[in-house]
Amino acid sequence: MKTYRADLHIHTVLSPCGDLSMSPVNIVHAARKNKLDILGIADHNSTRHCKLIHELAAKQNIFVLCGAEVTSKEEAHCLCFLPDFEKLDKFQHYLDDHLPEIYNDPDQFGYQVQVDKDENIIYEEPKLLISAIDQSVDEIEEKVHELEGLFIPAHVNRPAMSLISQLGFIPDDLNYDALEIYRHITKDDFLGAHPYLQNSTLLRNSDAHFLDQVGAATTLYTLTEPSFGEIKKALRKEGNRNVVIE
Repeated sequence: MKTYRADLHIHTVLSPCGDLSMSPVNIVHAARKNKLDILGIADHNSTRHCKLIHELAAKQNIFVLCGAEVTSKEEAHCLCFLPDFEKLDKFQHYLDDHLPEIYNDPDQFGYQVQVDKDENIIYEEPKLLISAIDQSVDEIEEKVHELEGLFIPAHVNRPAMSLISQLGFIPDDLNYDALEIYRHITKDDFLGAHPYLQNSTLLRNSDAHFLDQVGAATTLYTLTEPSFGEIKKALRKEGNRNVVIE
């Protein structure tokens, strides 16, 4: 077993709230500089930058979880990661089908561009990616698990766009793999405020929108190797694998 540092909540320039410096190349460089072993790429309602970052990061011995930060119709954010590119593509089709016909105004919300390894723009998303899709938290969870992915409600205690802000609590019948807590709170303070979540696997990530935020909050994973399957086992605390908030 070995311990790996992970930040599983990174936005790219594709997210309208992501800084224009958040290109795949720059993100991988920042991850290496900050000694990260595992990244989670989670643009708003889109997976389009995942494959390139996965490819670039592999050359630096950094493993990448590929997915998106999905906004449910309750306006709660959920991290959704898929185990392989085939299932990632199916999830992208699901997002495309359920994202409403609301179009982006770059002057108001920011640009939503996909770039190549040389930072040339190859696609601009016309729909506003920070919109809520027309699916509930339960429906998103079911789709992610149908595709054998990981479903992690994001920054659950943040005062906006979280399960607790939108619903008032974490439903006890929601089938999540872990909960991400807001990076500005400790695990002890979180559990003190929400003792009913004592048995949940808790993570803390940066929710980086700027390069200097990459790795600002991390979680340690004890794994045999950095892989999707091993991370899934660690979230379940299987076979001496473990997850510890730094």
